[in-house]
Amino acid sequence: MVTSWANSGSRDLHLDLREIIKPGARGTRELLLGALRDAVRSGRLAPGSILPPSRSLAADLGLSRNTVAEAYAELVNEGWLASRQGAGTWVLNTGGAQAPPRGRGLRATPVHNLMAGSPDVSEFPRTEWAASARRALSTAPTEALRMGDARGRPELRDALAEYLTRARGVRTSAESVVVCAGVRHAVELLGKVFRGRGPIAVEAYGLFIFRDALAALDVPTVPIGVDERGAVVDELDGLDTPAVLLTPAHHSPFGMPLHAERRTAVVDWAQRTGGYVFDDDYDGEFRYDRQPIGALQALCPDRVIYMGSASKSLSQALRLGWMVVPDNMIDAVLDAAGGQQFYVDALTQLTMADFIARGSYDKHIRRMRMRYRKRRDTLVEALSGFDVGISGLSAGVNLVLTLPDETEHEVLRRAGQAGITVQGLAIMRHPLAGPDVPNPDGIIVGFAAPADHAFTPAVDALLQVLRASGLAR
Repeated sequence: MVTSWANSGSRDLHLDLREIIKPGARGTRELLLGALRDAVRSGRLAPGSILPPSRSLAADLGLSRNTVAEAYAELVNEGWLASRQGAGTWVLNTGGAQAPPRGRGLRATPVHNLMAGSPDVSEFPRTEWAASARRALSTAPTEALRMGDARGRPELRDALAEYLTRARGVRTSAESVVVCAGVRHAVELLGKVFRGRGPIAVEAYGLFIFRDALAALDVPTVPIGVDERGAVVDELDGLDTPAVLLTPAHHSPFGMPLHAERRTAVVDWAQRTGGYVFDDDYDGEFRYDRQPIGALQALCPDRVIYMGSASKSLSQALRLGWMVVPDNMIDAVLDAAGGQQFYVDALTQLTMADFIARGSYDKHIRRMRMRYRKRRDTLVEALSGFDVGISGLSAGVNLVLTLPDETEHEVLRRAGQAGITVQGLAIMRHPLAGPDVPNPDGIIVGFAAPADHAFTPAVDALLQVLRASGLAR
């Protein structure tokens, strides 16, 4: 079956989007992006062709409007399409090109980085890290230069066990720690372990790269609702699922902690059913207006798998993460990893071990926590004159701006033209989320990402986009 859609009274335009509606297919947004790029590149969508409104295309394809709007906005940023309020969205002159030229007013590279989940890497502690690297290399045992234990270097596992117990309330020893190349890699390993046992439950709004990673392993996901108290974990009782992936300390993206009653309820579900909870503690170090909320893992170490990384605290480029795994899961996780540590080099692990042991990691966290809190306060004050909702304030490196209905696409389009890197809220919504799950327009703003000197210009540029989108009060 080939899905077609009409060009607002002009000719029919045809796209083969069969994979989008195939059960268990990878992310629908990526499939839609690929189909549209291919149609423009091949000339099937001729230069100047007006695309249907996002709502019309979404209805024809059985997708959410925000999914289509997000795809349009990304293709505008890439230069395949152009868009203007009141004039619609149309194809630029890119047929047959491998790399499309930029449209007038569009920037080839972002000028203002407000991407969600990114730390200020200009403040990476280079001097302290270099000192730890020198010590690590000079004192590294010979066996550290060979392929080693799939769990990772014992020095780092010792340091992580101490740090996580002290800073996040995790109940662990070095024997239960598994070093991995970030939380996505941890999810991939767990996907291999749980493949064939049924779909993994995830929050109806959550980081799409985890859903895509599981789908690539032929592990389907099924959403559970989200409200002001966090994930609606009671819905797990109606699902045939072996595990659920949660962000209990600070929901991604909306920012609320999982309510205490629900923390207890999800642990009870795991114990009753033999299920597991994946505890994604993605930004546990950064808390501003409340006491730190300890890891869910502490309530039930036998049924909760804790996951964390250095991507928000130091740099995503390190590709350094960790899991705390129940004893009865260790062998299965190590088998999924290939039986040896192929993913994170030993010298990086030894450097991080020294960095933690000497207190440099704690020092860096304290310094950045104060800096990010100041930025958050500045951004919130600047937004006070706009018709937007603000959530996720008490912790983390992002905040969510909830927008009036039908404005997300326009704000993203204008942000792309202004060279601002932000993320739309639609991409975080699970494709199978039902109508009972609220579907707000919004953007996620990463206030930690820019360097200090670039923060004020980035905020000013964002305010100008909101003003031009008619959102000033």
